[in-house]
Amino acid sequence: MIIIVKILLAHLLGDFIFQPTKWVEHKETHKLKSKYLYLHSLFHGVLAALFVFETQFILYAVVLLIIHGIIDALKLHFQTNKTKRGWFIADQMAHLTSIVIIGIVYQDMLIDFSIIHPNYWLLIVGIVFLTKPASILIRTLISIWEPENKTNDASLQNAGNYIGILERLFVFCFILINQFSAIGFLLAAKSIFRFGDLTEAKDRKLTEYVLIGTMLSFGLAIAIGLVTKYLFHSI
Repeated sequence: MIIIVKILLAHLLGDFIFQPTKWVEHKETHKLKSKYLYLHSLFHGVLAALFVFETQFILYAVVLLIIHGIIDALKLHFQTNKTKRGWFIADQMAHLTSIVIIGIVYQDMLIDFSIIHPNYWLLIVGIVFLTKPASILIRTLISIWEPENKTNDASLQNAGNYIGILERLFVFCFILINQFSAIGFLLAAKSIFRFGDLTEAKDRKLTEYVLIGTMLSFGLAIAIGLVTKYLFHSI
């Protein structure tokens, strides 16, 4: 396992800490013709080999730098300004997958899926439910009160949806680690930043609509957290 950690550290340093902005810009402009694409990949392989520091790993380091170069080349070739964010996520996921696979093969590790505790499945269900499914449920429940003059002026696209998802996940985690006071702090922080704007808008219906949505969001997250925590001790 420590081998994977070392390779991952090499990746983080090589991709984010030690990679100059000039290299990134040159690669995005010249793509496969950029010399920095190949220097960047070579640097990753060398860094991983130095961190692992085992003679047997040299061949794996070479494989790693080749795979890294291929992944980066694909991203540079296919990404556009509109798809850059998606390709960045896909690029990092591909790098992470290759690191794990190389680490497993090098250490000849066997993955025993039977050791996965049932609680992990409960945790995954809770997290997944509190994302988009919970957003749809809350939006459906409060749709009968949606103000006719509700606007999104000066607001980021889907910002409210993402804020709701993040707040529910935070509350869920706070419940599981018995930090109930942190939930009050989170609610107070949101009140300060959100409801000040609503007061200035002088729209009572919109304020009440947002309050109902917030209470439902927090309440749902608390309920799912408590149920999950109870099931943890029941299974």
